[in-house]
Amino acid sequence: MTEQELMTDVPFNRPGRFWRGNLHTHSNRSDGALSPEEVARLYREAGYDFLAVTDHFRTEYGFPLTDTRLLRTQEFTTLLGAELHAPRTEFSSEWHIVAVGLPLGFPPPEPGESGPQLARRARAAGAFIGMAHPAASLLTVADAQSLDAAHAVEVYNALSAREDRGDSWHLTDILLNRGHRVSAYAADDAHFQPQDPPGCAAWVQVRAASLDPEALLAALKAGHYYASTGPELHDIRLHDGSLTVHCSPVRKVLVTGGAPGAQVIEGEALTQCSLPVAMFGRGYCRVTVEDMAGGRAWSNPIHLGPGSTPSATRSPSVPVLERATAQRA
Repeated sequence: MTEQELMTDVPFNRPGRFWRGNLHTHSNRSDGALSPEEVARLYREAGYDFLAVTDHFRTEYGFPLTDTRLLRTQEFTTLLGAELHAPRTEFSSEWHIVAVGLPLGFPPPEPGESGPQLARRARAAGAFIGMAHPAASLLTVADAQSLDAAHAVEVYNALSAREDRGDSWHLTDILLNRGHRVSAYAADDAHFQPQDPPGCAAWVQVRAASLDPEALLAALKAGHYYASTGPELHDIRLHDGSLTVHCSPVRKVLVTGGAPGAQVIEGEALTQCSLPVAMFGRGYCRVTVEDMAGGRAWSNPIHLGPGSTPSATRSPSVPVLERATAQRA
């Protein structure tokens, strides 16, 4: 078995192509400013391939599961979903749970149903479950671990970034180190209200054989995607104890993961970098790239198999650069 075969959750060598989409969006069926038709038009004209309108599934809005099937075309499709709510987390009166792929007619929360119970029911109904904006919601590790139906964590939320709480990788890394196999997506959480940042700022690139909603949903559940606010990831491969990353031109490439510290290389218009993974042992690592405008892209966690290079002891505060190589555009 090769090193590349020992890596899991890497979409780049899978059949099909990448499809760009947003998994967390609101319309005027809840607290968004625009109709579902207007929201879909904006994303379609921005070059997106698919969209999930996830209106707030609350009593005051009549528990909407916004039906966007009529907005589908041959070049653009939609996934049905909602943002689910139930009491409560340690520091918030309610949960925020993204559920994409819900069936029409999904029943509202039952009396006394907790967030984790509601998420389990949504997952059993076929949905991809995301832990929405953990940083903005001040989720604790105990909260996050209780949401055992989650497929993924919303590691970047463009709306929450306005509050300086857009990034939730710290919590995600703790969950991964504790054995939770979650993937990581970025999303707009767009409401299109006057005070909000514009939409189309954070997305996922899903690897699937077609734009069929079921194919996209299956790929999301399998973790066959990456997240971005700008750059593109073209390929990630493991060879001789190093990850080789191919991407659109960036100024920084990092490999971080299940150990403190990082492997880092910086430059101008980097398009290929090789960075060692010895410090992550048989655990996991992940790739982050940052472009000249500050946009970032993140791989899903890369779980290293039993044949991976043993971990090395080093100071976690100093990035190791001497084995990294890079190519520029």
